[in-house]
Amino acid sequence: MSQVRSAFNKASSQYDEHAFLQKEIASRLDAKLEVISGKSNVILDLGAGTGLLSHQLSKRFPDSQLVCLDFAHQSLAHNLANSKICADANHLPLADNSVDMVISSLMMQWCPDLKQLFSEIHRVLKNDGLILFSTFGPDTLKELKKSWSVVDNETHVNTFTDMHDIGDQMLQSGFQSPVMEMERLTLTYDKVIDLMHDLKGIGAQTVHNRSKSLTGKTKFNKMIEMYESYRKHDKLPATYEVIYGHAWKQEKQFGAIY
Repeated sequence: MSQVRSAFNKASSQYDEHAFLQKEIASRLDAKLEVISGKSNVILDLGAGTGLLSHQLSKRFPDSQLVCLDFAHQSLAHNLANSKICADANHLPLADNSVDMVISSLMMQWCPDLKQLFSEIHRVLKNDGLILFSTFGPDTLKELKKSWSVVDNETHVNTFTDMHDIGDQMLQSGFQSPVMEMERLTLTYDKVIDLMHDLKGIGAQTVHNRSKSLTGKTKFNKMIEMYESYRKHDKLPATYEVIYGHAWKQEKQFGAIY
């Protein structure tokens, strides 16, 4: 996780310039609040980063206390919210039953332990509190993943969790009847290197073990050659599987025993 934190801190100054997809998904997540949210006194933006979602939440809930939490302090420095906390989402420095709503946009894919994450979110939510989030699913960057798979057997692209597994983990953490949705969005690029620059620009360097040696460059060029097979209408696609989920924390009801 320290490498992920370092990457986001390093990318913080240029993040918003490359975060077209992140801005769009934050807007779509915010729009869902029109039909599923109620009055909320305290709202936690989990993985708030530079504030792509925070800004919209502050306008939607002007009378609520918005708490923005992220583990990358330099990203938070660019967030204009008044209340900011630099902390790990797996160990929230918040009291039990203290938050009305937890909203998280494109953060969960960086959390290797969803059980711990959802347990912490469940702990800090008040009864009848809402969790709403977006994250990436397994088909994300499938073109890049398949292009690398032809070159070698190493892991070059992050692994993303299936939405059914996410829903199951929410149930195990105590959330009631989670609702999961999925959509696929495609960005297009002129060159593979433009995609790589965008990924680096948002701190999401998916390419691991890249060597500056001749062998490393040869593999990278081979990957680019394979990626070219996806070119259509003179553009290269980059697919993102976007998962949305929401659920409420409710007290367990026990029937009378006779």
